[in-house]
Amino acid sequence: MPEIASRSRTQPPPAHVVFQALIQPDRDPTRPWLVLRGNEQRPIIVDATEPNQVVWGSLWPERPDARIKFDITGPPRGGATLRWTLVVNDPIPDGATVIRMRKRINELINANLRFTFGQ
Repeated sequence: MPEIASRSRTQPPPAHVVFQALIQPDRDPTRPWLVLRGNEQRPIIVDATEPNQVVWGSLWPERPDARIKFDITGPPRGGATLRWTLVVNDPIPDGATVIRMRKRINELINANLRFTFGQ
């Protein structure tokens, strides 16, 4: 599957906390971050290796082949680095669609999720 987008950014909590947030996005109902739009679906967990990797199924029903891979690195205490990578099967979406998908993942992970950790 070709990679069509990727981003890396630090997150305030340790890796195991980021891992838990990705596999259980609704674990704290007072701090929702996986707020889906009308054209999105809740991703399933395709694979997970605690505390360093999570793979989500697609957010987009029109692209069921899409996968979002999360690689989490960092010390047991302190901040973690979270890299997400979007992969799809051929045919690769057009440039505008890739930008839309990339921006949406970035909004969910590097804005919504990050803000739940107080950043």
